[in-house]
Order: sequence, then structure tokens, then C-alpha cells
Amino acid sequence: MPRYLLTAALPYANGPIHIGHLAGCYLPADVYHRYLKAKGEDALLICGTDEHGVAITLQARKEGVTPQELVDRNFKVIHQAFEGLGIVFTHFSRTSREIHHREAQAFFLDLYNKGFLKEKTTSQFYDPVAGTFLADRYLVGTCPHCSFDGAYGDQCEKCGTSLSPDELQYPRSVLSGSVPEKRETNNWFLPMDEMLHLPEFATYTERIARWKSNVKGQFNSWVQQGLQPRSMTRDLDWGVKVPLEGAEGKVLYVWFDAPIGYLSATKEYMDLQGNPEGWRDYWESEDSRLVHFIGKDNIVFHTLIFPMMLAAHGQMVLPWQVPANEFMNLEGRKLSTSRGWAVWLHEYLQDIPGRQDELRYTLLCNLPETKDADFSWQDYQLRVNSELVAILGNFVNRVMVLTHKLSDGHCGDLPTVEANTSHVSLELELAGTRQEILLAMEQFRLREAMAGVIHLARLGNRYLAETEPWKLLKTDSEAASRVLRLAAELCAELCIALEPFLPFTASKLSHQLQWQASAQEREAWWNPGSADSKGTVDARTRYLAQGHRLGPAALLFVPIEDELIQAQIHKLSPMNDSKLENDPKPENKSKPENTPKPDAELKPEVTYDQFAALDLRIATILSAQPVPGADKVLEIKVDLGDEQRTVVSGIAQHFQPEELVGKQVLMLTNLAPRKIRGIVSQGMLLMAENQEGQLVLVGPNGNGILPGDRVS
Repeated sequence: MPRYLLTAALPYANGPIHIGHLAGCYLPADVYHRYLKAKGEDALLICGTDEHGVAITLQARKEGVTPQELVDRNFKVIHQAFEGLGIVFTHFSRTSREIHHREAQAFFLDLYNKGFLKEKTTSQFYDPVAGTFLADRYLVGTCPHCSFDGAYGDQCEKCGTSLSPDELQYPRSVLSGSVPEKRETNNWFLPMDEMLHLPEFATYTERIARWKSNVKGQFNSWVQQGLQPRSMTRDLDWGVKVPLEGAEGKVLYVWFDAPIGYLSATKEYMDLQGNPEGWRDYWESEDSRLVHFIGKDNIVFHTLIFPMMLAAHGQMVLPWQVPANEFMNLEGRKLSTSRGWAVWLHEYLQDIPGRQDELRYTLLCNLPETKDADFSWQDYQLRVNSELVAILGNFVNRVMVLTHKLSDGHCGDLPTVEANTSHVSLELELAGTRQEILLAMEQFRLREAMAGVIHLARLGNRYLAETEPWKLLKTDSEAASRVLRLAAELCAELCIALEPFLPFTASKLSHQLQWQASAQEREAWWNPGSADSKGTVDARTRYLAQGHRLGPAALLFVPIEDELIQAQIHKLSPMNDSKLENDPKPENKSKPENTPKPDAELKPEVTYDQFAALDLRIATILSAQPVPGADKVLEIKVDLGDEQRTVVSGIAQHFQPEELVGKQVLMLTNLAPRKIRGIVSQGMLLMAENQEGQLVLVGPNGNGILPGDRVS
């Protein structure tokens, strides 16, 4: 019997969880884990917060706190949000814990001693102003693939292409805004080109042929373009220290230490269970199946780098499956945590309490399994009202109400096969639908499986419509009792089928039925071909004893009102108004492109002397950073040629700080200084507002114009 070790990508502790994260890996991982447990399989679901890497230090710097303070706070927010949505991990750990540092360092030393980590001197980008080497995320520049001027040194967040710092065009430091220089430094590299031919890794690659097309496509693309040695250490002070002499000031690359978090968390869990060697059953046994649930931006690390590390280490199992999902968009635009264009899980749970399964359902129905998908609040409302309320909730409520009306809630006997063709038809279709659900689950097609579960309720509604038990109540109460008994059995079956997907609803339904499925009943339903093969016409399992009394009828779901949806849409409106640079909504074809804005009225005339008094010059932005406690304000340093100044500008909702660095802008330099948020602002940057209400820079950005040049 196989053992399953399921992992969900460790969420960065630089911020909370949003719906894109949920749809990408955490909700699928929870559903699949619940499914395996219902089948009676031996399965662990391991996760935890990733608390190292430049993303942490950047966010801490932005908020004016230490990295440790940041991750401590976000660990609680993330963990509580997962629990609030019913995402239950076997163990949820942290990479900042001592056990993880110890395991990551031991793993590094094992590969080093075996000759798989090779020291190499290379030229790396160095910030002469900040006095430090720059890791990938400390660099921004122009993407060589899509020309986006705001790409990081490891990835372009606009086109999604993975990059190396040397590929960036016009790189600049996030720390100071200065142009970096190259300096030599030593780091330790994983020779991926050589490790591709390790026997263990070569055997592993044969599995990939049966994986999802998006996963094997990205894997094959990386291999075919030629793998290169990749540095597994960084010149930073936050992270797992490199355990070698002469490696002071260096830490393990976050994508070396983070996946080891799966191993350290498993060991931590087993220690807590009083079975310190139990981790070997999941990491070293040939019967173990390692399954990574991730988003598509993590495919290369989980299909190439980490498996190579495991193969080099030896004895450990390599991934059995990597069912990566694509991206979930929001209202037609790419999710952007830096711009706040997201639906945050912890806020959803606060704003819309008691509706966890409505969010689970909407996301499951639209999982980005093979291509990017979109979440919209109107679709959320439509799915809840037309499917959960009108199909699932309606079926259960009709059965409960009619059974109480007929027999004070007491279940009658099951109908015989010959009783009615509708009974036979229902039994056959239920059996067929169950097989489709099981097949979809085995193939990680969770969206299809969710649709199949709702179809069970749809079949129940059709059965009631065909048999009309509300009419039989008046003419043949015994026949009505048999109809409602079979419908009540389907409600019990729905309890079992719903639990992996909508656990809160399954619990509510179980409470109404006053019935709890046994482990044997769950295992029999989820295991095709078992001895107890209900779903066949002649051998249906009785879940409810004859005469079993149902609990009081209650609505499983209530409709979503327009006001609730409008409140959530309004919550996005500040970002909606700014139109999110690089993520525009579809054009409104009915509106002419150059229609003037209604409020674009001319201001009163000024004299030439009044205009001539303005000192307008070209300024180059050196750095930009948020002002603590002010969501809309940035502190910007500019170069005016012969001097540098500080300007405070309320444009934070329109620009990311790093994308402003290096830009030229028109500046009013003789505006009287003014203290804003405790900072003296020495001028004003001039912006224009386009037809969609988005601010854009006004400046030459090239053409030989230098900082300090006067505008006349």
C-alpha cells in the first residue's frame, strides 16, 4: 500500500494569502489530501511559511520593521487564514525554526562533501552606495523579452519569464537606485548540466511523460535550452548561514533551503508524534509517493532543481507527481500584491463570515488547471445563487421538508428495483457519475470532480421532478415514502462526496441528517471495485436505517445579495480607477478613444509673468520608497544635475517604487518647501492623467536631455 507525502508550496511570509495562492496550490492540495484520507490512504500534507529570501527583506525594509518581526506577524495571519477556510495541514511549520536551519545546513554539507557543490568566483552586481552585493530581487531593470521596465533580476512579473541578473537591461539597485557595478565574489554552484545525467534523475524523468502538459512542457523547455550551473548561495545576512569556513556573510539560496522545508517539517512532525525516525517511511521508502502542489512559477524548482538535489543526496524519493496550476486573475487583470489588486483570504473571512465553502466552490469550479483563469465577484454571486442555492441547497431542503411533512422526518424503506423506472435510472446515473468523479480525482482534475459532485444533486432534483413526491403524499403515501427515502440516501451520499471539496457544507448536511458516515462507508464510496460496491442497482448500501429520523430542515446556503457584491467591487475601486499599469481591462468599445473627460475643464488664464516665474527642470529619479503609515505617499529622491532633492508625492497607488527609479520627469523646482508626513518636500513632480484616470510621468526619458536642463 503506498504512502503519500503531499506538499504545498511554502508561502512567502512577506504578506498574506490571496485567492491566486489558493487556486494555485493550497486548495487543490487540501482537496486531494481529504480525498486520500477518505479513501483510507496513509497521507501527510506538509507545508509552512518560507521566511527567507530577498522578498522578506524588501518587505521588512518597506515597512520599517526587522525581517523577524515581519515573518512572526505574517506566520500567524497566514496560518489562521488557512484554518479559517478549512485548509488543514498535517503539519504547518516555519523555515526560521532551528530544526530547519539544521536540516538545510546538513543537506548542503552532504552535497558539498559528495562534490556536487562547487565553489566558483564570479562577478556579481554590487551597490557601491549601499555597500553590498545585490541578490536577484535587489535588481530591477528592463526585461529583454517584453521590455517591461520593472523586471526583477530573477523574473519579469509582467511576462512571467525567469531571468538571471545579467539578462536585465539597464539594471539598477532597489536599495539606492544607483547603477550597480560588477565585483568578484565566491559562491557555491549546483552543476545542473552534469546532474541531468545522474542515474536516479534519469529514471525520474521517465515519469514526466504522464504529467500535465503545462508541467512537462516547461520541464522539457528548460532541458532543451541547455542547463547551466546555478548558484546555491547568496551574499546576504538574512537566511540559513552557509556552514563552511570562509563563507561569512553568505546564506543558502532561498530555492535551495525552501524545499528542504518539506523535509524539516516532516521530521518536526514526527518528533512531535514521538516517532523521530518515522520521516523515513515517507522520504526513503520505495512505497512513498511524493506529490508537490505548486503554481506554474515554481515548476522549474520542483521538477528540476529540488529533484536534482534529492538525487544527489541519495536514498530519498523523487517526485511522483507535480500537478502545477496556472495563474488565477482577478476581474480580468493579473493579480498584483504590490499594487493591492487582490482578494485577500483573511479579509474575505472577516467581510463575508460563514461563507467559506462559497469561496472554495467558486475557486474549484474555475481552477486554472491547464490555462490561466479569472475570478470575478459577479461570477462568484452567480455560482452561489444558481448552483449552490438552486441545485445543491434546493435538493436537500426539498427532501428534508417533504420527509418531515410526510412522516415527521422518519425515513421509510428503500424502493425495490422494480418499483419505478425513475429509481433505476437514478441508480445507474449516480453510479456513472461517481465513476467519473473518481477518475477525475485520480488524474488531478479537481474542477471536473467538483462539477460531478454537484451533478449528483442535479440528478436528485430531476428524480424529484419525475416522481413528484409532493403529489404522492396525497394519493400514495407509501410510494412517496420510498421516493423520499432514496432521496435521503442520496443526501447521505452527498455528505461523503462533498467532504473533500466543501467540508463546512458536508458538516452542516450531516448535522441535518443526524447521521455521520463511518470510515468504512467513506472508504467504500471512494474506492471503486471494493466489496461494498454501492451505486449498482441491485446492491445499494443503506446509509440510513429504516425509521431513522432526520433533523430539522435548514437552508444550506442563502443567496448572495447585490449589496454584498457591490461592497467587494467597491473595495477594489481605488485600484480599478488607476487601471493598473500593464494589466488593462478590456476596452469599452462603445466609448470613443479620445472622448474628453467630463471634468477636463480649463483653469483660469494666467499672465506670461506668472508663468515665467515657474522654474521647470528635468529631474532624474534616484530612489523611491513608501512613507510609513501613508498608503498613498512616496518619498522620492531626484537628481537635478548640480544637486539632489527630496520630494514627497501622493502617487503610491499609481506606481511601484522600483519602477520609478531611473525615470526622467518634469519638476517644479521653486515651489516653497513644505513638510509632509514629517519629511520636507522640496518641489513638485508633474504628472498627467490619461483618459482612464491613470497618472503617467511627464518627461523626456532620453533624447539627450540631462538632469537639471531647464524647460522653456
